[in-house]
Amino acid sequence: QGQLVESGGGLVQAGGSLRLSCTASGRTFSSYAMGWFRQAPGKEREFVATVTLSGSSAIYADSAKGRFTISRDNAKNTVYLQMNSLQPEDTAVYYCAAGALRGWTKGPRRAQSYDYWGQGTPVTVSS
Repeated sequence: QGQLVESGGGLVQAGGSLRLSCTASGRTFSSYAMGWFRQAPGKEREFVATVTLSGSSAIYADSAKGRFTISRDNAKNTVYLQMNSLQPEDTAVYYCAAGALRGWTKGPRRAQSYDYWGQGTPVTVSS
């Protein structure tokens, strides 16, 4: 059974940056697409970004385009989310997820397309 563990969250001022990491263990996730989602208090979980198996292609939510970058290092079984120009509306718990291709290709922005989830790391952006 695979596990995903996020790290790197914290408190940052508006305009600042954070880099989230998600390390997989228990199985190799190089054959899975990887994604980041977030959930703000009182809101539903929403898609942030996803990256293909090789890391050569990524999809971003409109809110993340131009500010966030998703990448992966399959040798380290780790996926990253570099977040720049953070704003208070980015405050949320950020979750890492892994999706098998069969389901992921049907909807890479949908939470239902992912098979494994981490416990989340909180990000708070102060104004």
